[in-house]
Formats: sequence, structure tokens, C-alpha cells
Amino acid sequence: MAQTRILLELDLTGGLLEAPPADPLAAWRARLTPSLPGVLRRLREARERPEVVGLIAHVGGDGIEPSQAEELGAAVEAFAAAGKPTVCWTEAFGETGNGTVDYHLAAHFDEIWVQPSGGLGLVGFASQGLFLRRVLDRVGVEPQIHARHEYKNAPDMFRRESMSDAQREALQALTDGLTASVVATVARRRSLTPEQVREAIAAAPLTAEGARERGLVDRLGYRDEAYAALRERIGDDAELRYVHRWAPPRGAELEKRLKRELPRRLGRAAKPDTIAVVPVVGGIMLGRNGASPLMGRTAGSDTICSALRAAGEDERVAAVVLRVVSPGGSYTASDAIHREVLRLRGQGRPVVATMGGVAASGGYFVAMGADEIFALPSTVTGSIGVFAGKMVVAAAQEKVGVGREIVATGERASMWSPGRPFTDDEVAWLDRWLDDVYADFTQKAADGRGMPVEQLEPLARGRVWTGADARERGLVDELGNLEAALRSAARRAGLSLADAEVVGFPRVSPMAYLRPPANSDAPGASIALPGDRLLAGLDAPEALLSRVGARFGLAPGALRLPYFS
Repeated sequence: MAQTRILLELDLTGGLLEAPPADPLAAWRARLTPSLPGVLRRLREARERPEVVGLIAHVGGDGIEPSQAEELGAAVEAFAAAGKPTVCWTEAFGETGNGTVDYHLAAHFDEIWVQPSGGLGLVGFASQGLFLRRVLDRVGVEPQIHARHEYKNAPDMFRRESMSDAQREALQALTDGLTASVVATVARRRSLTPEQVREAIAAAPLTAEGARERGLVDRLGYRDEAYAALRERIGDDAELRYVHRWAPPRGAELEKRLKRELPRRLGRAAKPDTIAVVPVVGGIMLGRNGASPLMGRTAGSDTICSALRAAGEDERVAAVVLRVVSPGGSYTASDAIHREVLRLRGQGRPVVATMGGVAASGGYFVAMGADEIFALPSTVTGSIGVFAGKMVVAAAQEKVGVGREIVATGERASMWSPGRPFTDDEVAWLDRWLDDVYADFTQKAADGRGMPVEQLEPLARGRVWTGADARERGLVDELGNLEAALRSAARRAGLSLADAEVVGFPRVSPMAYLRPPANSDAPGASIALPGDRLLAGLDAPEALLSRVGARFGLAPGALRLPYFS
């Protein structure tokens, strides 16, 4: 019986998840949105399957991140290299907005279609800082925040009325780097010179016909025409199937699994053949993974450390890939994860870190202890620095008639109270603590990168870098996507990626959600906490302000990326 021929379809109009949802409720809400790791895995499997005969993608809508375009684009090129046609279609690359990222992804496809009434918003990148100091002054809120050092600009949103020279320098380098990455890809894929691509960026937005004349798109047409043209090449009998809804035939999977399990079932020692992928996605916090409308997804150190310990205790795990997509967060939580990474390496388990769109500050902290770090050219990383402080609301309370008196036992018992400013003694303590954290961060980063701290420190100071710039400066090892990191982990473990089993950790059965864990090492102990942390513990008027500040990276002792958009 002939196998059904499959034409894979990729709908990116609703975006991509960076990792599977954190809990069952989140999974239900995101059931229609594919995850980037899942799509990459299926494309990797599909290029080896003879029944899969092509790929067509629809971009636009909510769009995707620059790093996702690079990561997914590499997978599309590998799929096409297997001799399978790839087509990208869209109504418009940014009808009244920026279509640069969507077009960057489209450039990796063999053929690009755009609707005749659409256009190409290949306009480049822009970043902006948000500054609330004048607003805070008007309402009587005083930001008392200290940072290490001049590039650690997260508190500037609250401390300053305008952008500092250091922040402007860093953001300009980021936008220049992002644009350079797009120019290089488009020039390579469309057989154009970089100068021609930059001329197109300067002239954009372009009409659909103008984009075709410049060689940036291949054909103008509507959805039915694009799909029909591809079917003319591959045959009308191919069944259309979403990439994330397709899987290799069950028989092929069972054969691979039996090959791996047979030695164990016969009582023989089997070579470890599993690569554990541990995600660090969201703001890094103490406790378990979670999510809330205001804070978004959070990466809990309890969950991640438990997953890393489980991987180290599993005799089938040959190597670990740490997938980091995080702007950072808690210093102590980041340090706890860093410690577990070092423990894994001490056991002889290779650990390879792979960075998504952002792996900065605390996100860099958790990755820097790995054997090897992969980043994408557009990854936002670095930001080796620290800040801490509080928002003093005493004047604001006075304006609205709220009285507050503090009774305390202990010289610094009310130090972090937003109802009063720091004393001179408390400011001195805070500055000493920030110096200690910065020294610890830079020393551990230098140890991880194998360079003297004197060489690393000028690269720190809170500055963010693109992945390409970080690679040039030795802050990361290689430029590559998740598959490149998996291949490196497999190679370090003496495996071929084709023969390895790639498994997400922590592995928790559905029943674990229904019964309490027996101890902190049990799989259920790492289960994400569903629900909304935003409304928990609103025991004072300023608690909401604190959480709003945390949403933009303002949290005591934060290793957090500076805010920009």
C-alpha cells in the first residue's frame, strides 16, 4: 500500500511559542500555536521522510521574533537541501508596519509570493527607550536605584528623563547588528549585493511590483495561486498537513525505540543515548515555573534545577542542552541554576547552551557555565551587570492623604519599605552588595569563558551585545540554532544526532498533576504553578506598583536586561 504523500504547511500568522506551555491550562490556551522547538524537530524529521514532498508557509499577522526567523530559516534551508521545494506566501510583508522580520524568514525559502495588493516593508529596525521620571516626579514617587555599571540601563526607565549616551550606543549597535544580519541573508539568498539590499531598505516600503522588480520576491499572486503553483510541481494528490500536526509513521518511531531499548530488555548495559533539553524560558525567579498576565512566563529555579538533577541521575541521558530564552531576573535563582550546570559537567555530562532571541543578564549567567554556548546572530545577550533599589512612594501617599508610620526592631528592618527613603548607611550597604554581586558575576563569567577577569570586565558593565558581536568577543562560542547545539551535544557524547533520542526535561506524567510529590527530587516537584501571580499578596497599595516595575525589569537584586522596545 502506497504511503500518503504529504505537503507540509506552516502558519506563522499567530507567532511561535518559545517552549511548550508551562502547565495544562496554558497548554489548552495555546493549543493552536506551534512551538519553535517542535517545528524545528518536525522539519528535521521530515527532510528524511520520502513521503514528505514540500513545504509552504504563510507569514504575517502577529509575526515572529528576529531570532526565530534566523533559527527557523536555517531549518527551512536544510529541508530544501534534501531536494524538497519550499514556498513562502503572504498577503503583505507589513501592510502598515514593519515587515523586516517576516521577510528575513521568507528569504530562506526557495520561492517568495506576495499578494499583488500587498507590499514589502523591508525598512530595517528601530529601538526606543521608555522614560517615566517626569511622571513619577509629578505623582511623588522617587526611584532610588543603583546599578553596575554605565550600560546597565534597566533602571533608566525610572531614573532618567531621556536616553543616556551609553544606552544610545548599545541600542544603536543592536539595531545595526540586526540590520546587518538581514542584509547578509537577503543578499546571499536572493543573489543580490549587500549594497542592493541596503538600497531597497532605504527605498522601502515597496509595492509588490516594486519588490518583484528589485528581485526581492519571485511571483505576485493570491493564496490559491501560490498553493496551486506548488501542487503543479509536486502533484495534486499530496495531503496538506500542518508541520506541528505531522509526525513520522508510528512504525519508524517504534523501530528506533526498540533498537534503543532492546539491550536493556536483554539485561545488557546500553550506552546512554538521550539528549535532555532543559528550557529556561521567561524571567528567572526563585520557585517553580509560572506565568501571569503582567509578568508573562517565568522560569523558576526550583523547576529548572530539578530538571537538571533529574537529567544527571538518568542513566539514559548522555548530554544536556540548556535552551535559554530569558532577559534574566533573580541573582540567587540564576546562581542556583549555574551551580547545577557545573555539577552536571562535573559528573561528566556535556552541557551545551543554546540562546534564543534573548539570553541576557541572568539569562547569560545560567548559560555561561556550559561546555559550549551557541547564539544566533540576532540574539540579545551579555548585559553582565546588576542593579537594585526601590520606588519610594512616601510623597505620593502624602498627596492623596495616606498616612504611614513604621515601627521596627533592627537597624535595617524597614530598609526595603517603599514608605521611606534609604538612609546613608543603607545606601552604603547597597553599594557594597552591588559591588560583590558584580564581582561574582564577572569572575564566574571569566571562569566560564576561560579568560582573565581583566579581559572580560570591559565586555561586561551591563552592556548588551548581539550574538554576532558576542561571538567576536568570546562571550559565546558559535553562531547556530537549536539543531546545531543538539549536534554538538551529541558529538560531545560520542553519538550521532540521528541515532539519539531528544527529550524535554523535566518529564512529568499527567498523573503527577493530581498527586503531591513525595519530596523535592520527585518529578512532580518541578511542575509549573498555573494561575496568576499578579494578584497574589496585594497587601499594600504600592504592591501593584512593585509588580508593574518588575514587569519592566525593576526588581531588587535583578540581573535583568535593560528595557527597550
